[in-house]
Amino acid sequence: MRSGEIGDPGLAPGLLGGGSDEYLAGLRRRGSDQRPGVGRLLWHTIRTRERRPGRTGRLIRFVTFRKRVRKRLLAAHRKLREIRMIVKGVASNRHPLLAHIIPIRRCNLSCTYCNEFDDFSKPVPTEEMFRRIDRLGAMRTSIVTISGGEPLLHPDLDGIITRIRKNGIISGLITNGYLLTADRIERLNRAGLEYLQVSIDNVQPDEVSKKSLKVLDKKLELLAEHAEFQVNINSVLGSGVRNPEDALTVANRAIQFGFTSTVGILHDGSGQLAPLGEREREIFEQIMSLGKRSFTRVNRFQHNIAAGRENHWRCRAGSRYLYICEDGLVHYCSQQRGYPGIPLDEYTDEQRHREFRTKKGCAPRCTVSCVHQISVVDAWRGAQRLPPASSSSRSSLLGLTGSTTRD
Repeated sequence: MRSGEIGDPGLAPGLLGGGSDEYLAGLRRRGSDQRPGVGRLLWHTIRTRERRPGRTGRLIRFVTFRKRVRKRLLAAHRKLREIRMIVKGVASNRHPLLAHIIPIRRCNLSCTYCNEFDDFSKPVPTEEMFRRIDRLGAMRTSIVTISGGEPLLHPDLDGIITRIRKNGIISGLITNGYLLTADRIERLNRAGLEYLQVSIDNVQPDEVSKKSLKVLDKKLELLAEHAEFQVNINSVLGSGVRNPEDALTVANRAIQFGFTSTVGILHDGSGQLAPLGEREREIFEQIMSLGKRSFTRVNRFQHNIAAGRENHWRCRAGSRYLYICEDGLVHYCSQQRGYPGIPLDEYTDEQRHREFRTKKGCAPRCTVSCVHQISVVDAWRGAQRLPPASSSSRSSLLGLTGSTTRD
């Protein structure tokens, strides 16, 4: 937050009573051209506070009330769109429900467990991203989530989000949160973002991950104050997590801010399960009982994963769920990159419908939550009896940094 914006501690004494004389004197010394960005009306109100007592407080209460009402209306609109997406998905299996799309593979962090980033890739050209989004729109895709890498590094991310919304698609974003500022959040609001997820791996940064609550707590405060979209905080459990209690601390902090909270279970480099220990399972159950309900909390499958048990389900990757890499190729998911490995603009309805009926050998031990959640919509539909089609060899992207990843 820039100094002088509403909510900045430096402005509070002059607005809330006490210290107003000193505050106004300081402003006069700086000159009118350096007054804080609070707007001409609010500036005039501050200057005439002694002649019109209470007006500042009423104005602040009105602005706060208006923001609260706007957030509630937007939340209701999101819920209606989510319900419509589910109804549309139940009514027909002929369109994708969720697509993850990668506008840039580069990341500003280098978490040792992650195999989904590099430190050199250039952003996908904006016009090419627009073509891919329009193609997903033509497929009648319900949700597009932007991931990476770190998507906030793309210079035209706002335009990409706006393009998603213009296609009538629900827009989501997954970020490490490091690049969030008050201004950046407001720009995401204006672009039309509807859902954002931040994954926080620990309370204190360590050699494995810098995505810690200590570093990101101020970013969560900014999101709570400025975001008009839904925010979900994802904590993690599993092998390689030094302090499993950190996940519960992160989840409780998310609830304090009014966000939704989910927990991911660490999987290996091919997206396969690594069962939790006894204490980790206890923490997992506590987190499952917290907070708000949302589609991201369709998580019954995770109870089996936590216990190390296989899930018997019908994975609809390649059909209802699509993963489009930075090269524009369609893959089953982030952990099965290379299959089917077909360019999005060449991916036909017939290929999608075949993948809907194709049994995936990796499914029983899969921990990729988003694919599980989307596939729930079609759990009651026909059995998968087709074998996987012959496809291009596995993409070298799987050889990126690290051996494990967290969804």
